[in-house]
Amino acid sequence: MRIGKLTNEQLDRLILSKFRHTRSEVVCAPSVGVDCTAVALERGLAVLSCDPITAAETGIGRLTVNVSCNDAAASGAEPIGLMVTFLLPPSVTEEEIDALADELTEAAAAANVDIIGGHTEITPAVTRIVTCATVIAQPVGPELITPKGMKDGDDIILTKHAGLEGALILADKLPEDAQLLSDEERAEVRSFVSLTNVVKEGLYAARNGAHAMHDVTEGGVLGALWEMSTASGCGIDFVRSSIPVHPVTGKLCSHYGIDVYKLISSGSMLIAAEDGKKLVRGLKKLGVDAAVIGRANAGSRFVRDEAGRIVDPPEADEIYKI
Repeated sequence: MRIGKLTNEQLDRLILSKFRHTRSEVVCAPSVGVDCTAVALERGLAVLSCDPITAAETGIGRLTVNVSCNDAAASGAEPIGLMVTFLLPPSVTEEEIDALADELTEAAAAANVDIIGGHTEITPAVTRIVTCATVIAQPVGPELITPKGMKDGDDIILTKHAGLEGALILADKLPEDAQLLSDEERAEVRSFVSLTNVVKEGLYAARNGAHAMHDVTEGGVLGALWEMSTASGCGIDFVRSSIPVHPVTGKLCSHYGIDVYKLISSGSMLIAAEDGKKLVRGLKKLGVDAAVIGRANAGSRFVRDEAGRIVDPPEADEIYKI
């Protein structure tokens, strides 16, 4: 395609006409010729987060939505709108743009967030599709929740299971004719796509006693435990066997020789709360699996396993080994 902005007709047909506008807070939605949006917040505090997607080959639209919305949810804030920029290489086709916008729209609907603006451009500055999204959100409670809020004695809860997104990536790398996974197992791991958003559990936890939250991304569960510990200045004692691992994820990690606890796990969230068992019961009623995996310990500044051994923070995500 030609370098520069899409034509107005392409912009409307391939992208803007797909976006649904359901949030009452959005008072000015994107359209051809309209360069700004406006959002009316009922409460005074606005939560914003910005993330690019630079290296993904598949699921780019889904990742664009979830990475930013998950950050907001981990702060106890409900996503309202997303500003999204598409930087597209000259080799991109209309079909690829169309599919990207479809995926973005579907993920936004699942997260109950409106696409409220952004920019689309064909440029030789990139050799693959690059996106960047900024989320605008508002807290559901009286205070913002951050990893700094973890308190001594808090139970540490993990939602879903370790290595969730990593399993999707590993399965995608596995040749179709490989005998490692059955057809049923392949279908099961592909269904993990529907689990990569944490807005539902984040907002529930924010309303039901969470002191701190952190979404599990690069570095996996162990990396997220260290980040929560560092932010709060409070150590964490955890039980490795309490960390849920899906059987297919375990099989993939064994095949590739990587540590599931250090594997990227977007879609999982760490929550610190006074009564972890009560919160787990509530999450399960909501349809979100969760487990108590440890406890905050203000007498320590380290992440330690059940044997009292200090676990070093991951240097790089295990996914980079392949």
